[in-house]
Amino acid sequence: MASLDDLKKRISSVKSTQKITKAMKMVAAAKLRRAQESAEKGRPYSNKMNNIILNLSNGIADKENAPKLLIGSGENKTHLCVVLTSDRGLCGGFNSNIIKKAKSYFQKILNEGKTLKIITVGSKGYDQLKRVYKGNIIEKISFKESKNTNYFDADKVGKIIIDKFEKKEFDVCVIFYNQFKNVITQIPQKQQIIPLQASEKKEEFLSEDSYEFEPEEDEILSNLLPKNISTQIFKAMLENSASEQGSRMSAMDNATRNAGEMVDKLTIEYNRSRQAAITKELIEIISGAESL
Repeated sequence: MASLDDLKKRISSVKSTQKITKAMKMVAAAKLRRAQESAEKGRPYSNKMNNIILNLSNGIADKENAPKLLIGSGENKTHLCVVLTSDRGLCGGFNSNIIKKAKSYFQKILNEGKTLKIITVGSKGYDQLKRVYKGNIIEKISFKESKNTNYFDADKVGKIIIDKFEKKEFDVCVIFYNQFKNVITQIPQKQQIIPLQASEKKEEFLSEDSYEFEPEEDEILSNLLPKNISTQIFKAMLENSASEQGSRMSAMDNATRNAGEMVDKLTIEYNRSRQAAITKELIEIISGAESL
């Protein structure tokens, strides 16, 4: 049985931890509001850009000579997977859920006998994937120094992907991230960005009016497609940012409650031990007095 001094130290330690988790929860809640607003504002823009590009692609007469970023290399042998995670921990299952989704896809690709290449964006993703897929990771990127999610960081990743595609290092590019739904729920996503795939909401796209473009579709696409890759990555990073803060807020709330319950249990144990020690001393005093 632990001594009174040990119990007192443990209660003090847990209370200190509780203060930290409570503070982290409040910080995450403050950051969540801004991150959620940014993620929600970014969705319509990225979706609309995808639809415009798909609309443009329908107007191309010579499909074989269409931009490679749109139609791909024509092969399906090498897959580049860009896994977007956080650079900081203590955010519940946020990173683990993305990695689980990515690993499932990795296994499928390898089972089909295809080549797998991985780019990790965020140190936590690299830390988890290097144990099994270190040989497949061709680049690791971290934006620890960036205070906020910004387009310039997403554009850096986009340019790296385009550069590798132009050097014919891969045929298909897929990104993995968490889509923010609410504080409790973040949904792991897999999105193919090269070659570009139609949105799941095809009816919205098909219902759009036809437009005549000036200059020609090919010229517009050559400018829009590289920007769209950076835009889709930026959207994923915004979704991740909101998901990370929501997951951290939920995790720290649970940790704070658990710490409170532990303090209550330790306090009860401390009081019982103290009462037992006092009772023992009283019995010894009474026994000594009676012996006289």
